[in-house]
Amino acid sequence: MAGLYLEEFVVGHVFRHTLRKTVTESDNMLFSVMTLNPQPLHIDFDFAAKSEWGKPLVNSLFTLGLMIGISVNDITVGTTVANLGMKETVFPHPVFHGDTIRVETTVISVRESRSKPDRGIVEFEHRAYNQDDVLVAKCTRQAMMMKKAA
Repeated sequence: MAGLYLEEFVVGHVFRHTLRKTVTESDNMLFSVMTLNPQPLHIDFDFAAKSEWGKPLVNSLFTLGLMIGISVNDITVGTTVANLGMKETVFPHPVFHGDTIRVETTVISVRESRSKPDRGIVEFEHRAYNQDDVLVAKCTRQAMMMKKAA
């Protein structure tokens, strides 16, 4: 199990995740269709060509999922009890087909659960950048994490 336990997280630690992904047209189309999102900026090349961007934008919820997904193998695989929520989610720059996304995660806070002694809550800030090091997504996420067995 590669995920970290509650006691292994250190406030201020920055994870620079080595896993990266180049986003394809297929990724964007499949995600948009699977989530029943008919936004023409994502799926209609003619419509998107006439927009200020001149081409399709990658669905921002795909970008959010990819950003958090890239972090999983390094920090939470097998040790997460639950994802508690995300806040302060922003997309300061669009993602386009062909962009390669990399992610960094900072541990913001760590605390033991007040009601369950076998777990605690870690707050992360995830940041996604494209191949030009432009910030394309950022969010603060709380996850309930397992503690090491006594």
